[in-house]
Amino acid sequence: MSLSERKKKILACVVENYISDGEAVGSKTLQSFLDFSVSSATIRNEMANLENEGYLIQPHTSAGRIPSERGYRFYIDNLMEKAPLNERLRQYTDLYLTKRADSPEGVLKAASSLLTEITNLPAVATTPPSQDSRVHKLRFVQTGRHTGMVVLITSTGMVKSQLFRTEFVITHDMLRVFDRALNEKFEGLPLKDITQAFIQTTALGFGELSLFMPNVLLAIRDAAKDASLVSVAESGMTKLLFVNDLDMMAARDIIKFLSDKNDVATLLTSVNGTKVYLGGESGKYQLAKAGIVVSRYTLGGAFAGAVAVIGPQRMNYKDIVSVTEYVAEKSGELINELLEAG
Repeated sequence: MSLSERKKKILACVVENYISDGEAVGSKTLQSFLDFSVSSATIRNEMANLENEGYLIQPHTSAGRIPSERGYRFYIDNLMEKAPLNERLRQYTDLYLTKRADSPEGVLKAASSLLTEITNLPAVATTPPSQDSRVHKLRFVQTGRHTGMVVLITSTGMVKSQLFRTEFVITHDMLRVFDRALNEKFEGLPLKDITQAFIQTTALGFGELSLFMPNVLLAIRDAAKDASLVSVAESGMTKLLFVNDLDMMAARDIIKFLSDKNDVATLLTSVNGTKVYLGGESGKYQLAKAGIVVSRYTLGGAFAGAVAVIGPQRMNYKDIVSVTEYVAEKSGELINELLEAG
């Protein structure tokens, strides 16, 4: 059922007033905020209709109304106008993330910390899904006479390192041989293909050089395995315990969900662009009383990982959507720059 323009304005006013102060909204309050003249009786009648249609809830008899999950959903999808990002906040975001952009993981950790600082709510940032991740570059570093380190850089900007030990003395010439031969073999290879069987087959293909390779190849295998794991940077989880709109059980449920990095990454990277999850829409019972604002960042023009803010359903979506989108956009830019420099 479509809503009339008057009902839309009343619903938007109820949602925005409730988000602002957490109090049920009555007809007298609405009269002072609406941009058209109408009697209190008419407003009460329209609010009653919105309640019957499932957009509003009356928590107590004779009290005002608050938005239902359906009311929030309609408001976010049809009525909300994102708040323009304050230029000062934009500059602060740029500086904060750029100063910490020493690695993709560093960017994402900074992104979650920054969102918590701005919103005073928990935030998470995920690395890109690993199913399409490939080897971008291998680097080899000598750490001792008989020890070295392989550094694996993925196509999605993740950097993983693994130490290896040899029976022979490592020289710069030997490292150059490793660099040339192994990059030729591994560059562009999907991480999921770097299995034990592949390593064994690869070793045989190097002929006499394979005598020097076993531990180096095993280090590449282990680095690829680490790079395939989902990484989730999180910040401010305990803030949920002090949110008035969440009881202790609801807060614990949300924290429990956020502790499962695979579930978090799967949920956040299952959307394109920006999305707001409300309660049961996520399909996760632990999030029944939560609201989540998710925004994906892009690498090479394709959606990669995501950043998100988690809180109660009564959140300032206008502001939070804007800042989450901008942090995601800036994070993607910085990770792309790191990839190009690598």
